[in-house]
Amino acid sequence: MELAKRLGSAARGSGFAMDGYFVWCGSVIKVDDIYHMFASRWPVETGFPDGYRTHSEIVRATAFSPEGPYVFQEVVIGARAPGRWDSEMAHNPVIYRTGDTFVLFYNGSDVGTRHRDIGVASAKAITGPWTRRDRPLDLGIATDANNPAAWFEPDGSLKLIWRTVDLRVCISTAQSFEGPYTLANGNAWPAAKLEDFFAFRHNGEYHFICEDNVGGISGHERWGVHLVSPNGIDNWRVAPVPVVYDHVIRWADGGVLQPRRRERPWILIENGSMTHLFNGVYNGRRSWNQVVPIVPPLPLNAAPRSR
Repeated sequence: MELAKRLGSAARGSGFAMDGYFVWCGSVIKVDDIYHMFASRWPVETGFPDGYRTHSEIVRATAFSPEGPYVFQEVVIGARAPGRWDSEMAHNPVIYRTGDTFVLFYNGSDVGTRHRDIGVASAKAITGPWTRRDRPLDLGIATDANNPAAWFEPDGSLKLIWRTVDLRVCISTAQSFEGPYTLANGNAWPAAKLEDFFAFRHNGEYHFICEDNVGGISGHERWGVHLVSPNGIDNWRVAPVPVVYDHVIRWADGGVLQPRRRERPWILIENGSMTHLFNGVYNGRRSWNQVVPIVPPLPLNAAPRSR
């Protein structure tokens, strides 16, 4: 699966940006004929990246095409009264649909703390109203938790990939997004520090794309890499072509963007094919979510590979 070779060029102004805010993350789902992006934002005066720790909130933006540009619609998860697990900030949103329910995983923290937890909000419509929980998810281990990414099975059960404060990859399982969760693997990739996951299935195996934080797999800090497992729990291995993206984005007019940071991968899957890669990017002054088309789209096959 040579995804990197299929990354096309992007139109300037595509994706999602907001004046006065750093925009980060970016998880996209199509509902009817509209593409909905759930992203994080925080005021530019609070700084990048540290301002997210105390000021990040989750917003929804929409577009009529995957490339956008996306237009802000509303704050979905904002600040609330101190004493709630997500009272101060909400960050790293990822959106899914299971059955007739939209499920939004994210991480948050309480006012005055730096301990992050992962929690969930749900709604019957993509426009809400969203039901927030008063407690974070119990993922089977007491630790600072961050960067959730899920894979839902047809019966609603799921595997949740996440990471600890020291970038240890963990995998918890549950029969539904409400839990209870069981820690299935507390150190899925001990050889390197990884974060920012996107999970999918292909050829009957489980895959995730993530950020190679210190370059332990790709040899380059913060490049995107690809890992594979037969069961989504253990026996993870590096894909035959490990690099998914680097830090070069080509513009359709022939120009090139080389952001200081390109993180938080999310891939749009439509009609069984990967069609677009989304990343949070930072150029030293501002940050936004940039989308790049996958050309041609990459078909996924959930069935086992023939032997």
